[in-house]
Amino acid sequence: MPMPSLAHLPNRTRARVVRVSPERKRLLALGLRPGVVVEVLLRAPLGDPLEVRAGDTFLLLRLEEARHVQVEVL
Repeated sequence: MPMPSLAHLPNRTRARVVRVSPERKRLLALGLRPGVVVEVLLRAPLGDPLEVRAGDTFLLLRLEEARHVQVEVL
C-alpha cells in the first residue's frame, strides 16, 4: 500500500514526514523535512489550500505542493 501524501490527510490528523520530492526544495526550506511531525489544521472551503503546522511553524500549502510530501499517520 503506498504511503499517503499530506494532501490526503483529513483535518486534525497528525503525521510524520517520510519523504519530500527532491525537486520541491521550497518545501524543504519551509521546514517540511523527513522526521518532522505535521498536522493538517484545516482546509479552505473548496479544499485548497491547507493550513498545516510543521513543528512550531504554520504553513498554507496548495494541494499540488502537499501531494509531494509523503507521510505516515501517527
